[in-house]
Amino acid sequence: MSHTFRVDLRGIIDLLSHHLYSSPRVYVRELLQNAVDAITARRELDPSCPAEVTITCGPELRITDTGVGLTEDEVHELLSTLGRTSKRDELGFAREGFLGQFGVGMLSCFLVASSVTVITRSARGGPGVRWEADSSGNYTVSVVDDEVPIGTTVVLAASRGNEHWLEADVVRPLVTDYGDLLPAVVTLDGVAVTRGERPWDSADDGEDADLSAYCEQVFGFKPFEAIPIEVEAAGLTGVAFVLPEGVHPGTRQTHRVYLKRMLVGDNVEGLLPDWAYFVRCVVDASAIRPTASRESLYQDEMLLAVREELGEQIRDWLIRLDAIEPRRAGELLAAHHLGIKSLARSDDEMLRLVERWLPFETTDGAVPLRQFRRKHGAILYIPDVDEFHQLAPVAAAQGLGLVNAGYAYDLELLNRLSALDGPSIARRVAPTELLAALADPEPDIETALRLRLSEGAAALDRHDCDAVIRDFDPVSLPALLISNAEQQRKLDTEQTAEEVSDPLWAELLGQLTADSGSARPEQLVLNCRNPLVQRLARLTDPALVELTLESLYVHAVLQARRAMRPKDTAALNRSFLELLDRAVGGR
Repeated sequence: MSHTFRVDLRGIIDLLSHHLYSSPRVYVRELLQNAVDAITARRELDPSCPAEVTITCGPELRITDTGVGLTEDEVHELLSTLGRTSKRDELGFAREGFLGQFGVGMLSCFLVASSVTVITRSARGGPGVRWEADSSGNYTVSVVDDEVPIGTTVVLAASRGNEHWLEADVVRPLVTDYGDLLPAVVTLDGVAVTRGERPWDSADDGEDADLSAYCEQVFGFKPFEAIPIEVEAAGLTGVAFVLPEGVHPGTRQTHRVYLKRMLVGDNVEGLLPDWAYFVRCVVDASAIRPTASRESLYQDEMLLAVREELGEQIRDWLIRLDAIEPRRAGELLAAHHLGIKSLARSDDEMLRLVERWLPFETTDGAVPLRQFRRKHGAILYIPDVDEFHQLAPVAAAQGLGLVNAGYAYDLELLNRLSALDGPSIARRVAPTELLAALADPEPDIETALRLRLSEGAAALDRHDCDAVIRDFDPVSLPALLISNAEQQRKLDTEQTAEEVSDPLWAELLGQLTADSGSARPEQLVLNCRNPLVQRLARLTDPALVELTLESLYVHAVLQARRAMRPKDTAALNRSFLELLDRAVGGR
């Protein structure tokens, strides 16, 4: 024996309100969509028919359209059967997506209404029909004896607690928001509330001042540029507005999206590639799919193709801007450098644009890579920000040009430049190379300092650090700390092996460090031009020599911005207190 499912309409309405729709406000969108679909269907029969939607507010909300209307059979098929779509194509309705196909749009009215009445007459002939339903799931259908114009009128009676949703002050902004671009004259209480045309359709190559004003109205900023965009396969047209100032790359990238001129949402994500975070779009499309709630976009192959094509169009605009207005292109890159860098990782033309205009941090200041190459030839870079800041003053004083490649994407871009222009164009510089470029000291001061170093060797032994004597600028820098990354990793591994309790694990760590060499992980480079170092060479108190060397080491650690280890912190406290004690005459 077969049985038919029973449907609890109140349960479905609760499902819609709590799990599908974000707000009861969507009932306005569904009513407008039904009205415009009906007008579109009637124009298939009568192209000269009026396209009008009239809304009146009061104790009840009434919306009337000049659409195709429904016969009595169609009322049963479309209004009274949830999920029945067999008549949709016959009526010529153009809606696509879950809501249009499964007929739950009309149910959204029950989010705010206790009862819904539909009075309709079909353009195909027949009498007027009245359909009345309440939220319990009961409905009646009757023939209307009075003369009813072709079209449909929907009347909503508010449910308790939802009366405000039918008031004019609430309905008007919702109608304007959802239906601003609809191809119909929409009036509310006798006043037109929609523009009926897309702002970019009348703009001249994106330069119309109206587009700038429209951007300020929609997004709240005056755009750097308004770029016309189009994806024919998706039936998409619109405009991309470039932000005039930099924003954080993590900022939500949201856009205003219409489907067949009906607003999907003004915070829709996923329309552009991640690198284009500095662009906001307003688009209207016909072939991209909304999600079930019709408030965001469905992630399918069409949306992926749209995202890729729009990214290409923005990228092409950037290339044109560089050719036509290079100075503005430079300003744009400076404001949105992370997005442009991200794109340049895989795009040769954008890489050249970055090389030409985008400032990098160097020993010459913030300059573009092309300018740096003209002066220094090859690009010598350091991939660590702290290491660059430590070595840059010394390198600059020796006339060496260095680039800081420690920021996001910089190292990848330099590697791509090497791949395009040859491996000698850009290469990493090890701190030990800089050490080799520093001059040897005069023999007399070197001899004196080596004697002091032997007297205070314990200070540096405690930190696994060797001392090197050099003669370099700037004079104000007493000592420079140069780290050997490989030896530092060895030291860390050895310390871990000593701390772990598992003998097997400790043995494994010991094997990893067995053949790593005997050089210490750090070198303290003493600058014999510095007055403090020169006074160190003349000291006769071994305790003060040790204290001075440890103080210079800790100072160099701070200068290098390296993380302080517990023994470094202890040395800092010890040297500070002992020097303070000597300064106040303790000994």
